[in-house]
Amino acid sequence: LVEAKQAGIFEIRNLPEDQMSPILGIACPQIVYPYLRGNVADVIQRGGFPPVHLAEINFQAMFEQQQAQAAGQPSSILTQ
Repeated sequence: LVEAKQAGIFEIRNLPEDQMSPILGIACPQIVYPYLRGNVADVIQRGGFPPVHLAEINFQAMFEQQQAQAAGQPSSILTQ
């Protein structure tokens, strides 16, 4: 079992407040997540376990789904 948290510090300037939510919900996670994937893969490999590759995440689809749920609209994204 591996639990990991990864954070980033972003300096965002001259961006209207109404555009901040998509940046924080899509762009920032897209920047940070590959580092998390790499760190988890590295820790597992150094532990002598078989390689594990975390799947890519579509942060835009996830953000849009969260926005639709917050607005009380049914999501157009199908999950399995």
